[in-house]
Amino acid sequence: MTDVVTEKRGWLDRLRQGLTRTKSALADGVAAIFTKRKLDDVTIEELEDLLIAADLGPETARQVTAALSATRYDKNISPDEVQETLAAEVARVLAPHARGLHIDRAHRPHVILMVGVNGTGKTTTIGKLARQFKDQGLKVMLAAGDTFRAAAIEQLQVWGARTGAPVIADKVGGDAAGLAFEALERARRDNIDVLMIDTAGRLQNKQGLMDELAKIRRVIEKQDPSAPHDVILVLDATTGQNAIAQADVFREVAGVTGIIMTKLDGTAKGGVLVALTRKFGLPIYAIGVGEAVEDLQSFEAASFARALVGLENT
Repeated sequence: MTDVVTEKRGWLDRLRQGLTRTKSALADGVAAIFTKRKLDDVTIEELEDLLIAADLGPETARQVTAALSATRYDKNISPDEVQETLAAEVARVLAPHARGLHIDRAHRPHVILMVGVNGTGKTTTIGKLARQFKDQGLKVMLAAGDTFRAAAIEQLQVWGARTGAPVIADKVGGDAAGLAFEALERARRDNIDVLMIDTAGRLQNKQGLMDELAKIRRVIEKQDPSAPHDVILVLDATTGQNAIAQADVFREVAGVTGIIMTKLDGTAKGGVLVALTRKFGLPIYAIGVGEAVEDLQSFEAASFARALVGLENT
């Protein structure tokens, strides 16, 4: 039990460290606005500007100021009170969407299509999930469907070697849909529990991306009409508001079922996760705060919200 508590505390420490940039901006900004000042029209406007600048979005900013105004308008208010209200509002928005990634063992294999632009940490996330699934006693197979990048194929093969998961790969420039077909065929034959298929993320040519992902889905559905069982969008927290545009495209193209947000490190703009959730209402499966396998963890709204605004987790 002690080891579990220690591990959890270590994860929360890494999360707080990862959210340093957003946390400092919010905590310092709130202190600057509300130290020895009343909650009035001027401070409300300053707070809204601060929250929007932190990528939480205008709707969240309005909700927070409305919650504060309901009881504290024209009264002195401490920075701590503002932070507590902000954390509660962020947690309220995120909590309904905090869902761990569930593998349905009725499907063999459970097919996961991984999507996202190049550079988000998508291939690394596949490797981390593979390790976690293997630790749960699941048989895992990987498919290197980003056939346009030799580095992506090689990286997935390295993760396959690390985790003992077989990797289905083709030459650079190969047919990604054909590879997906072959991978699913082999996964069914070998009684694989989880098949994760990497995909290309070239947004420079949206139509080409759309056509390729649609083709991959068609060949998968031809073999198993219920698949893919999850379409996970991997987003890089450091991109801020650009993550919303990426989510919009991939929802249209691939039918995204949930999000994993990576790179919540010292340069992250973690507030965008709140704006994303308000706009799209997608489940948040996990967040990543570092390179190690254990740095990818299931998403917990309350812990994230308190870390985001600079409060200790109780």
